[in-house]
Amino acid sequence: MASRVAHSTFLFLGPQKRLAEGNRISPQNFICSGRYLLKLESGPHKRSEQKNCLVYSRKNKIVKAVAVSVPSSPADNAEDRKQLSENYGFRQIGEPLPDNVTLKDIVDTLPRKVFEIDDVKAWKSVLISVTSYALGIFMIAKAPWYLLPLAWAFTGTAITGFFVIGHDCAHKSFSRNKMVEDIVGTLAFLPLIYPYEPWRFKHDRHHAKTNMLSEDTAWHPVWLEEFESSPILRKAIIYGYGPFRPLMSIAHWLMWHFDLKKFRSNEVKRVKISLACVSAFIAIGWPLIILKTGIMGWIKFWLMPWLGYHFWVMIFSFLPMLSWKTVCPTFC
Repeated sequence: MASRVAHSTFLFLGPQKRLAEGNRISPQNFICSGRYLLKLESGPHKRSEQKNCLVYSRKNKIVKAVAVSVPSSPADNAEDRKQLSENYGFRQIGEPLPDNVTLKDIVDTLPRKVFEIDDVKAWKSVLISVTSYALGIFMIAKAPWYLLPLAWAFTGTAITGFFVIGHDCAHKSFSRNKMVEDIVGTLAFLPLIYPYEPWRFKHDRHHAKTNMLSEDTAWHPVWLEEFESSPILRKAIIYGYGPFRPLMSIAHWLMWHFDLKKFRSNEVKRVKISLACVSAFIAIGWPLIILKTGIMGWIKFWLMPWLGYHFWVMIFSFLPMLSWKTVCPTFC
């Protein structure tokens, strides 16, 4: 492999070992894989060296690199996959896709209709969610105290439909018009106090890094070592991932969507607009609710359905990603 580079940085890892003169470049020349031999040429002068170091090139050079094969992934071996699944608490870890299978091959197996935007179906979902939410508010207003939990559960389920609408807008599957999607998504998220753009950016990264242990923004697994490190922590995790999971969903909402430092510079402007919309909803909507119904009315009409929404977010967003064998043995 040869290429011309300028002001480039290369990172080479592996134990240091010099090659004897005249040796051929092959895996047998190395104690282990994962090392590279670089031949740098600059005019008439040449040099070859192998180092466990960072090389910084300040001038244009011709770089010829020969890479020795690296160790195979643990997922390539059935025994290693079995061990990994036991460590992570899963029943099994599937085999890697064959090299000749691409994402396009997988997408091509899906029926064409799943990629078609249906405007009637999209706006029908808005009508259903808004009507159901209005009915839930009516139920809360008229229900006796002993039926309020049922009314809250219904309204929390209805308002979860707003999240689904915003989710579809973020995935560009609601409308062919991007501005319409941004407006509808922002409005749908307002009663949830969810800033739409921060959530959309975070969700895009979640799909780009799905199930990557340290990079997925939605899936934060508990390592077995952490789980077993302390009886108190163990109990906290069991109940946190169990009956108190809606509270952890709220913590996730707070940590990931309101901190400008978590977003790229080209995203900050849109993030600020969404935060301003949410702030305006709180500044206008909450005082109106309290003015008309009092603090208890705010709890009845907004807070309790909102907690019900977080319950459903926990169910359909987080539980499919959890390993119940090691994280929640009490509830298996």
